[in-house]
Amino acid sequence: MFRNALRKLCPVLDFEQYPPTQIRGVKCSFSAMGNVSCNNLHIPSPKGPHAAGCTDFMMDHTVQGSFFRLYYPCEKMANEEMPDWIPSREYFNGLADFMKINRTFSERIFNCLFGSFKIPAYLDAPFDSTKKCPVVIFSHGLGAFRTLYSAICTELASQGFIVASMEHRDLSASATYHFRLKSELDTANKNSSQNSLKDTLVREWMYYRRLQQGEKEFPLRNQQVQQRAEECIHALHKLMDINSGVPVQNVLNTKFDWKTLKDSIDLDQVAVMGHSFGGATAIEVLAKEVKFKCAVALDAWMFPLKDETFPQVSQPIFFVNSERFQWPENIKRIKMLDSSDIERKMITIRGTVHQSFPDFTFLTGDFIGKLMKLKGDLDPEVGIDLSNKASLAFLQRHLGLENNFDQWDPLIEGNDENLIPGTNVTLLQSAI
Repeated sequence: MFRNALRKLCPVLDFEQYPPTQIRGVKCSFSAMGNVSCNNLHIPSPKGPHAAGCTDFMMDHTVQGSFFRLYYPCEKMANEEMPDWIPSREYFNGLADFMKINRTFSERIFNCLFGSFKIPAYLDAPFDSTKKCPVVIFSHGLGAFRTLYSAICTELASQGFIVASMEHRDLSASATYHFRLKSELDTANKNSSQNSLKDTLVREWMYYRRLQQGEKEFPLRNQQVQQRAEECIHALHKLMDINSGVPVQNVLNTKFDWKTLKDSIDLDQVAVMGHSFGGATAIEVLAKEVKFKCAVALDAWMFPLKDETFPQVSQPIFFVNSERFQWPENIKRIKMLDSSDIERKMITIRGTVHQSFPDFTFLTGDFIGKLMKLKGDLDPEVGIDLSNKASLAFLQRHLGLENNFDQWDPLIEGNDENLIPGTNVTLLQSAI
């Protein structure tokens, strides 16, 4: 039975090649990764000079509204509360749908594996910065959601950035939600003077949309990447309002005081960042909005972009790739953005896989992580540290920051034993 369950979790693997003793070892590993797993496995704490805080923002309540998790430099709390990495069980259900496995079975497994983990940031902690903060809008990958890249986002916040980690409503997230108004009949049963906005709203869940039989993928993905880009731009506009002191009504009623961000966001220092589908989103954002000065694309999946988008991009881009995800056609499309007068850099991190950027890579043991292709051969903390430092150096260079991130400039060139300048993918001359 467990062999069949594992096959559902890891459909690309041939479990018949593993002897029964090794399968039993996997079962033991799953069992050992329950609520006690946080003793050994954790999302790495940020390394910057600031503590990292986080809060959620939704405005307005409809599907057209903006929804993101905000990370920011904060005061360290005496009675610190750190948020759950997976916010609610519906996200487990979304992951199950994305992986094509039974929800009931997967909820138990996912809760056992990941239910006890916390994000290394202080929930709703007071904002704290002595100077204006540069901005990064972060776009998640296919089947992900706003909390899954906290090792990247908390590090940026600890280094003085304000980061809006999007939860996209284009049906590419494994799960997300918005609110709808209750019916007039439901509302009429309450005393209108006692109603708050929260009392009149009902949560509506949206799950990952699969391709229909016979449906071509490109039209869907291109429509999604354009919507994702608009959502990133919309989030920036919300931050512009907040910086200007425009009153905001956060539907989620968090404890965070948004007024403290007034005049604290540097809107001349704005970048976009994303992983996989989010990497393509970052490029689409640059084409649509010149307020974004540069982009960092982590293992970008270039398929969703139209060829005519590339000439519209005039900002610098930094591609940070894993060793085992890229392939010639994708690299060929990345190279369509090469420029003689605009900096377009690419590095590849040795011993990494596509899932070396999301937090899953830190929260599974070595055997399970490699079995499920969540880990490569390189220590995940070493890999994410290289990616973060190289990204910070690139952001300083193109946002005009006055920090010490330029100490990591050699990483942009791939100068490290764990880095490859450019790509490890071999291209035929005719394909370049």
